[in-house]
Amino acid sequence: MKNVIALIVGVVFVAGMTGSVLAQGQPTTPKEEKKVEKPADAKKPAAQNASGTVKTAAADTLVVSDKAKGGKDAEWTFAVDPKTTKIRKAGKDITPGDLAAGDPVLVRYHEMGGKNVAESVMVRTAKKPATEATKAEAPKKDETKK
Repeated sequence: MKNVIALIVGVVFVAGMTGSVLAQGQPTTPKEEKKVEKPADAKKPAAQNASGTVKTAAADTLVVSDKAKGGKDAEWTFAVDPKTTKIRKAGKDITPGDLAAGDPVLVRYHEMGGKNVAESVMVRTAKKPATEATKAEAPKKDETKK
């Protein structure tokens, strides 16, 4: 009887060792092989916003100026490339050359290679002066009494 128990323990021990040896030869998860590390440069940089008025505009650059904190004049130069998704004025798509000096704009951009690259440019509509609009629309006092 002792020999039979020793034989069974030996078979279980050999089977257990064989299973653990086979398990070490395989990767723990099949997904580890499929992981592809992206380079750190592949991350899209965080977008930022700048607003001001157009100083100059060309096919590949846009210069915007405005007052910075502390009342100092600030000026930003943006590269405009084919990746710039949209440039809009009055609800219509335009080209960078259609921008005029003095247009109030909001530029969404990111920094790439030490340059500010425009993602989108939106021309803000100038509000009409309230005094002229209200004078034209408001009825005169004399006309309402008649």
